[in-house]
Amino acid sequence: MPIPHVKLVSQLIKYGALASLYSIPLTGIAKEPSQQSKLHQIAQQISAQRIEADIQTLVNFGTRHTLSETQSDTRGIGAARRWIKQEFEAISAKCGGCLEVIEVKKTISGEKRIPDPVEVVNIVAIQRGMSDPDRMVIMSGDIDSRVSDVMDFTSDSPGANDNASGVAGVIEAARVLSQYTFNGSVVYAALSGEEQGLFGGKILTAHAQKYNWQVQGVLNNDMIGNITGINGVTDNTTARIFSEGTRVVETKAQARKRRFTGGEVDSASRNLARYIDTIADQYIENLDTILVYRLDRFGRGGHHRPFNDAGFAAVRIMETNEHYDRQHQDLRTENGIVYGDTIEGVDFDYAAKLTSLNAVSLASMAWAPAPPKGVEISGAVRASTTLSWQPAKDENIAGYRIYWRYTREPQWQYSRWVDNVNEFTLENIVIDNYYFGVASVNKNGIESPVVFPGDVGSFDHNIQ
Repeated sequence: MPIPHVKLVSQLIKYGALASLYSIPLTGIAKEPSQQSKLHQIAQQISAQRIEADIQTLVNFGTRHTLSETQSDTRGIGAARRWIKQEFEAISAKCGGCLEVIEVKKTISGEKRIPDPVEVVNIVAIQRGMSDPDRMVIMSGDIDSRVSDVMDFTSDSPGANDNASGVAGVIEAARVLSQYTFNGSVVYAALSGEEQGLFGGKILTAHAQKYNWQVQGVLNNDMIGNITGINGVTDNTTARIFSEGTRVVETKAQARKRRFTGGEVDSASRNLARYIDTIADQYIENLDTILVYRLDRFGRGGHHRPFNDAGFAAVRIMETNEHYDRQHQDLRTENGIVYGDTIEGVDFDYAAKLTSLNAVSLASMAWAPAPPKGVEISGAVRASTTLSWQPAKDENIAGYRIYWRYTREPQWQYSRWVDNVNEFTLENIVIDNYYFGVASVNKNGIESPVVFPGDVGSFDHNIQ
């Protein structure tokens, strides 16, 4: 029998808890499906010790400035890139060649922060999905570092938290997730040129478009290791997820429709953020993620933005309390204040916790079916609301879950399981009072992100 809709006490309630609440027999559905058990295992396998070792290795290259040394084996961006590539290759060797390790690069010149020709090189490892290899979920971190002068490429620039922490997280996620097989593909990306103008992200975005990657989500990690902020707060239990509202590529016609149907807070990126927030509640101990309804911090940017600029769903995951004395600073001590992004400012257990959040989110999305396509809604001047979506050819789909919430609420409140159908009517649920969405569910109970109806919420970046 279908599972009735309920108000979710703590985001999503697992099938087992839901069935216990209503005394519903779980015919054909295990209380703890194998993939859900594996998600718990993945969270526990992330190692703070390995992350610490990787951050230390990256710091030991002295500087990783985009314009720095490329020929040395011990110093500069070139040595750092080669080491990252070797790590990916070693991980791949352990899983029987499960990673395709490539360089995605381009020569940049004539830019304010890259005036002379410089080859910007991303190191990317692709773990191909078994049944849906063109569907990609991406975890990224930035290789490069900087000091006070963005053009100073010779001074020591450890970049321990910004952003060796993010790169170490990407490498550690690859170590753990490469032990599993997924339906969709997982991409581990160490991006270059971020401090000089987000060039690595632009280059990988163009690569994804060229090869028709169906990017379901980009999780950009930029500073995931600091727990003590400039505001004096020390907190290792929260993290922020930044996400844009409406797509920057939205057309005038789409904007006109959105004015009357809503969706300003329900872009694919925003529902990706809600999905990660739910993963934190379900699988990551002692972590509460804060949904920040903004592309990024004031006047600042990150490598998720180039993906957003192309219409992809992408978010930034990072610490809650930043310490500006440890960002973009020359190494020095002034008036008793220590400046510089050194490894002493990194909490490795916290970095591991945020890496776990990434790894579980990637695995969940890669195991889940693709988000529903062509979601539409109707119900004007009716006492019921009907949602429909395109039929999917995925044999892994068991059914769908329809979600709704009051328009003032940040997270989905109510849900109803429906079978493997392409249309469903919610009786006595008035369309004017709620926002709605639909998620695909696989045979193990793993869900895709929720899709808001219409172009505004679609995960298809080609919607125009």
